[in-house]
Amino acid sequence: MSALPAPAENDLLVELRDVTFGYGERTVLDRLSLSVPRGKVTALMGASGGGKTTVLRLIGGQYRAQRGQVLVGGQDVGAMSEAQLYAMRRRMGMLFQFGALFTDLSVFENVAFPLREHTALPEALIRDIVLMKLDAVGLRGARDLMPAQISGGMARRVALARAIALDPELVMYDEPFAGLDPISLGTAARLIRRLNDALGITSVVVSHDVQETFHIADQVIILADGGVAAHGTPDEVRASTDPLVRQFIGMDVDGPVQFHYPGPTAEQDFGVQA
Repeated sequence: MSALPAPAENDLLVELRDVTFGYGERTVLDRLSLSVPRGKVTALMGASGGGKTTVLRLIGGQYRAQRGQVLVGGQDVGAMSEAQLYAMRRRMGMLFQFGALFTDLSVFENVAFPLREHTALPEALIRDIVLMKLDAVGLRGARDLMPAQISGGMARRVALARAIALDPELVMYDEPFAGLDPISLGTAARLIRRLNDALGITSVVVSHDVQETFHIADQVIILADGGVAAHGTPDEVRASTDPLVRQFIGMDVDGPVQFHYPGPTAEQDFGVQA
């Protein structure tokens, strides 16, 4: 598969350059390089355990690369001080798996939280901003409800309103479609695309849902074996002949990704003679 034309450096919001990272003796990312263009929706996909969420954590500065550079807006995240990290994170929004709303705060208070935490805006202005963000996700009327009173799909939309409360440059989504019914899933996918375009933000979506993610993404990156197995437009990735990419897109049981995690043989564990 041919590579995408390399965008100009100032057109990139995020770059990973030759990044290596692992947990203990297990290497998850091995000299990984990828880029996220400004104003686009980039899908980060691949089998479970392939390092997708790790990439998000490296971008947000929760982890620091053991080798290589993670650049956000041209700045090296690994070289930032704590104060610089906090300043950078104010330009980011994060939608966690299953929303991660504060269960003891109302819908309104959940969305207002980052505004009160990171700004000195007057309450009247915070109220207007919160209602505008809730309106953008179709939930202005649910402002007084508690998280336990709304559905999983609605909770995900509240979490999205909270993620965009500070008008971030970058929004990262960690499995935004997990556990949603087909209607809520489709609503969430369209909302990600619409908000990305309307607000001029950059989106990175980690997802296993091939159909909906390919439908909204400008660029798809599939991670495997610590690196990039495929990248390009959704149509280019669909046309890949790589066996691992074909297995992932086709949801096949048999292929390079095995069911059993590597370990001792059954004979070794159970003492069975071959």
